[in-house]
This record gives sequence, C-alpha cells and structure tokens, in this order.
Amino acid sequence: MNIKSLLLGSAAALAVVSGAQAADAIVAAEPEPVEYVRVCDAYGTGYFYIPGTETCLKINGYIRFQVNVGEDIGGDSDWDATTRGQVQFTAKSDTEYGPLTGVIVMQFNADNATDQASKLDSAYLDIAGFRAGLFYSWWDDGLSGETDDIGSPVTLHNSIRYQYETSDFYAGISVDELEDGFYKTDENPNNVGVAVGLGGKAGAFSYQITAGYDVDNEEGAVRAMGTVDVGPGTLGLAAVYASGPSSYYTKAEWAIAAEYAIKATDKLKITPGVQYYSNYYVAGDDFSNDDAWKVGLTVDYQIVDNFYAKASVQYLDPDNADDSTTGYFRLQRSF
Repeated sequence: MNIKSLLLGSAAALAVVSGAQAADAIVAAEPEPVEYVRVCDAYGTGYFYIPGTETCLKINGYIRFQVNVGEDIGGDSDWDATTRGQVQFTAKSDTEYGPLTGVIVMQFNADNATDQASKLDSAYLDIAGFRAGLFYSWWDDGLSGETDDIGSPVTLHNSIRYQYETSDFYAGISVDELEDGFYKTDENPNNVGVAVGLGGKAGAFSYQITAGYDVDNEEGAVRAMGTVDVGPGTLGLAAVYASGPSSYYTKAEWAIAAEYAIKATDKLKITPGVQYYSNYYVAGDDFSNDDAWKVGLTVDYQIVDNFYAKASVQYLDPDNADDSTTGYFRLQRSF
C-alpha cells in the first residue's frame, strides 16, 4: 500500500507540474506577411513600387574613368586621370493632373584620393509640363560628337519652365537664374534670363531651335540644330548667333558646326567634326575681331552591354593666339 500510494502521489505531482508548465508556455507569434518589391511597368523599365506606397522609383547611374590630355591640363603635367560616380533617383506617381515626377541626381568626382568633390547635379519636380528646381537647360544639348562648341558656359540653373510636348514635337519657355553665368564688368553675378526652346522630328530628320535673353547683360543668343540620316551615318549641322557675350553664349559672335556620326558597326561609331567661329571671344566684355577653327574626331565603342569606351581628340586654331590639341580616353559602366 505504501508503494502504491507513493506511485499515485508521484503521478499527481507530475501532472500538477506539467499543468503549470503548460500554463506558462511561450506561444510564438505568427510571422507578419512580408511585402515584396513589386515591379512598376507603368513608366517604363527599371521602376519598382516603394513598399507601402503607390509611388514608383527608378535608380540608375554610371561609373566613369577618364584620362584627359592637353598642355598643362594636370598642373605641370600634360595628362590627368579622373573618376566619377553618378546616381539618379527618379520617383513617379499618378495624379489627377498626370504623372508627378521628382528627380535627384548626385555626382561624385575624384581627381585623386584627397582632391574630391560631390555636387547636386540635378533636383527638380515636374507635373503637367511644369518643371521647377535645378536642371539643365536646352542650351546643354549639342551634336553627336565632342567637337561642337555651341552651348552655354553654364547650363545647370535654378529654373522654372513650362514645356508642351508630344511624341514628335515640343515647345517651352523657362525663367533661369544665371547667378554663376557670364557677367560684364559693371554687372552683378545674380542675374536672370529667359529662354525658349522648340524642336521635334519628322522621319529621319530632327531639329531644335533655342534662344535666350540675358536680362542684366542685355544680350541675347539664338541657335538652330538639325540632324538627318544620310548613308551609313547621321549628319548634324548647327549655327549660333550672339549679340554679345552673355550667360547663354560666349564663344563667338556667330559660329557654325558640322558633324557626321558614322555607324561603322553595331558597336562602333566614328564621328568627325568641324566648327568655325567668327569674332572669337578671348576676354573682356565683347567679342574680338579674330576668327577660329576647330576640328576633331570622336570614337565610341560598346565593349559589352552597359560598358563603353570613348576616345576623342580636338584641335583648335584661333587667330593671333596659340593653337591647342586636347583629348581624352574614357571607360564608362552604366546601370
């Protein structure tokens, strides 16, 4: 009886302990569902939805290694190597006025381990044709190669712009802060300008007309460009006229440029170019009475998808001044 009582008591004690442990047991919480990144194909390739929102985001950019050559281009040296990394964030979402776009571009440049600089290369918002922020003007556009010299000395401005566009045509007007542009001796650098641009394409032909008026310098400039497919390549022609040096054009009173981009193979493009300057700008508040010529050659080669090589050499011969030869070799990986 004593043994039986002992066994029954032990079983009862084990039952009580087991019940207590069961009451105190930790129950693991159910894992919350994970929201995976969804592809957003409404605005083209590369966009994805920011988790928890209906905003689509695209991240792209490039890494560039470049060796520049020219007289004293690296201080006391005739060559200088530089590296650049650039990343762009583009956000888009639908609104009752159409897509709302925001763009941020960050650029990082290194001449060496200690001489480095980072900058905001663009940051703007865009909706229903209106754009406001820091962005490149129409004067930043050019022909195919590296020979043409038909743009503004500074093309990145804080601006407000309206542009109407279709698939084959655009026209717009912008008000630009020209704070770091060209200013004459008696003018202050905090300047303003008004620019207009229109362009389009018709079959194998494309065109662009750009004009700008520098309010403080009281000077204006106008430029026309056109390209057309001819034979194995694309012929580009451009002409620019300036009433005087301004933040929109400073190189000459007028200039003409021509380039022919030859598509030698699917991966190789060869672009010779030439430009003539009349009343070439040297220094001061007005153009000189001298002319200048420039000739050059640019070669582009696609090594593999998103990996490119480029080499360019340019020769400039101004009247009453020393001629110069410059160029560069570049490797670039885009993503």
